[in-house]
Amino acid sequence: MRNKLWLLLALVAALGLVLGAGPAMAKTIKIGLLDCYSGPPSTYTNDVRDAFKMHMDKVNAKGGIWGNKFEVITRDTKFKVDLGLSQAKELIMREEVSMLVGTINSALALALADLCQKEKIPFFATFSKSAKISGEKGNRYVFQITENTAMVGKAAGAALAKKPYIKYWIAGDDYEYGHAVGEGVWKQLKKLKPEVQLLGQSWWKVGEPDFTPYITAILAAKPDAVIIATGGRDCVPFLKAAQATGFNKKVPFFMHTAAELATLRPVGKNAPEGVLGTSNYFFYYPDSAANKAFVKEFQDVYHRLPTVGALYGYITAQLITQAYQKTKSLDTEKFIDAVENATVQTPVGPVQLRAEDHQALLPMYMGVTKKSNQYDFLVAHDIVTIPPAEAAPDLDEIMKARGK
Repeated sequence: MRNKLWLLLALVAALGLVLGAGPAMAKTIKIGLLDCYSGPPSTYTNDVRDAFKMHMDKVNAKGGIWGNKFEVITRDTKFKVDLGLSQAKELIMREEVSMLVGTINSALALALADLCQKEKIPFFATFSKSAKISGEKGNRYVFQITENTAMVGKAAGAALAKKPYIKYWIAGDDYEYGHAVGEGVWKQLKKLKPEVQLLGQSWWKVGEPDFTPYITAILAAKPDAVIIATGGRDCVPFLKAAQATGFNKKVPFFMHTAAELATLRPVGKNAPEGVLGTSNYFFYYPDSAANKAFVKEFQDVYHRLPTVGALYGYITAQLITQAYQKTKSLDTEKFIDAVENATVQTPVGPVQLRAEDHQALLPMYMGVTKKSNQYDFLVAHDIVTIPPAEAAPDLDEIMKARGK
């Protein structure tokens, strides 16, 4: 009887090797996705979630990784830091997720980075753009997939330095992202063009219902150009205000994501033309086979065009599955070692996750908003590509900020 039992166990083990089951990881890999899925920010975040799930569903349909499948659990933070932090703790303690993914809110992302360092689980920041996330506040457990404010600053500062503008005004949301992107652009612009002058600044509360008083004050100061530093919640409302007041016709302005589909689609043909904006992705650019394939896959599943958020969600899911495939283990520390310095193939070309600061190195595209005969929303034209190496944050500055 005993010999028969050993024979049965040997046959099971052999069968596992034949099927390529690999090392045993007999559990569902739970991933907590928390972000603002209601209100204006959802124009950016829904695609992060959907592209992430699209990739995970595809992996699960093929049997998962080493026979283990992924379960995605979502929470709506409603753009509130306290609520998001509470939900994160619930996901970790009650749902026992293996990692956290998400949030467009930079203040929440920084709080989650601290929490995940204490809990020793990975956190992938998918849309929050504060440079502190992978910069001075970075740690072993946090990864920033989106471009950050330092990268936006480098790209926008270089472009604005070539313009004839001398007198500037900075205006934006009075929270972490707004100040970080405003400071990032100004720091780079001042470095490249020391003669520029800052006439003043305006900072409004997140969710400001009426931009007219601010626009009136800015125009009264008569700057040559304006840097608008709004976050995900106020980008679309500000574009509507700019169009309604004719702000874009009275003074040139730059706003990160102003030329991106997620910002322009809700405004339709009533979006202001001539606005300078930056983004990591356009569904029509780059005009490559990989991008066309991604657009088709996303459209086939969700029946809409993908925005930049879809790129972030897709890259994050790829990094996670590729790391598990490599480690053949559920050990968190081995997983992090595998993610560090990983490179994945994406619709915008190969994207590396830099080992030193855990920052994804993405190309940046800058364009100007213009009406289109093909779509019922504006698109970017005169697109200029800023390669990852030119937009990447300075590692020496990061290590210095971390006290290393």
